[in-house]
Amino acid sequence: MDHAFSSTIELAAAISARRISAVEALDAHLAQIDRHNEAVNAVIILDREGAHERAGQADAALARGDALGPLHGVPFTLKDAHETGGMRTTVGFPPFADYVARQDSPVVAKLKAAGAVLVGKTNVATMLGDWQSDNPLFGRTSNPWDLLRTAGGSSGGAAAAVATGMTPFEVGTDMQDSIRLPAAFCGVYGLKPTEHRVALAGAFPDPGGMPRSVRLMSCVGPLARNLEDLALIHRIIAGADGADTDLTPVPIEPTPMLELKSLRIAVAGTFPGFPVGAEIAAAVESLASQLASAGAGIEEAKLPKLDLHDDLSEGGKLIGMMLEAAQPEAPAQPMPVSAWFAALARRDRSILAWERFFESCDALLCPVAMTTAFAHCKPGSPLEVDGKDESYWLLPAHGAVFNYSGHPALAFPCGQDSKGLPIGLQLVGRRWSEARLLGIAAAIAPLAGGFRRPPGY
Repeated sequence: MDHAFSSTIELAAAISARRISAVEALDAHLAQIDRHNEAVNAVIILDREGAHERAGQADAALARGDALGPLHGVPFTLKDAHETGGMRTTVGFPPFADYVARQDSPVVAKLKAAGAVLVGKTNVATMLGDWQSDNPLFGRTSNPWDLLRTAGGSSGGAAAAVATGMTPFEVGTDMQDSIRLPAAFCGVYGLKPTEHRVALAGAFPDPGGMPRSVRLMSCVGPLARNLEDLALIHRIIAGADGADTDLTPVPIEPTPMLELKSLRIAVAGTFPGFPVGAEIAAAVESLASQLASAGAGIEEAKLPKLDLHDDLSEGGKLIGMMLEAAQPEAPAQPMPVSAWFAALARRDRSILAWERFFESCDALLCPVAMTTAFAHCKPGSPLEVDGKDESYWLLPAHGAVFNYSGHPALAFPCGQDSKGLPIGLQLVGRRWSEARLLGIAAAIAPLAGGFRRPPGY
């Protein structure tokens, strides 16, 4: 058993059956961190001593015959955004360099209650504000498939840690493709749930006890090397928690087993006016062709009659409004409340248009981002796509559309491009349909190819 690349479910079963100890599982992942983290720079805060103590406690509990959680003794890392009692949460921002929360966020508390052993934190973009994970405190994270390229952001450290066997699973945050883009760049799976499915409380450090600055469009979701782990972690972290009053009490359903012949998949190689690499568009079309041959109902997507560029712009305005409203001092010209309600009404129209779209299909198959992993660069630099310079800010457009609409979206690996870099595609479903979306992804996975270990790891 290769402990570092075993799945979360396999590790939990092996620990429960005493085929390995929690300490042995932890040591296997620490050894992987020791071997590879210097080059990749995925794990930036490491609590080696504390993790050993927690793993030993897990083994002692098992010896006593105590009731076990579904993650008993399984080691894991967390994106350096989630508040963790006793461990720093910095979001790569120098003023937060020594911030330690008084208690765990609800998501962290649920993972620990399930028995998981927190090992450390993974790298992010400064204040989660970019699609490369680089910051003044910890430097940049590199892509394990090519160290000269980015792992993506802002959950780049999380995706790289999962891809290299430093952790069996991670939990990222996603406001503009920040789970799905790094998952695609590193060749792993990532789920952005429906907005308000998983608690946002404590998903960003709050040393001053200010009102939560982000209450819309941002989501918390898992990254893993297989869909079963993705589903398990989602079930554990989703739902009511007594802290986030915005959570919607929708039941967390089991993942259904679905046959391709029962599915209707709409396909879009890109969206109007959104640039995309030819190899990514070809991967969409190739997978669609395979799905059709396997009996799935495949049709060219008749996208909602929306100006998607305008949706992205409006999403950016909403983010700006939320951040402005959370500042300790009011701006000289504060935003009128009427502008906030007008922005919400504008967003409602897009949400409802996408809901009508999903009345006629089970899922939309489309790109995650306009390119595969690109070379480290200054944020804002033009990105070359098929020999043509494209706007850096359109990189996550295919994913960010569904932050604006709030729909669940899942990134999954689908082969490599001509440079040997992972290609990630995206499945999107109707709101609150995570379980069905995971079932659709599981039906598609044998044709898509699944996770491949990066060379050298």
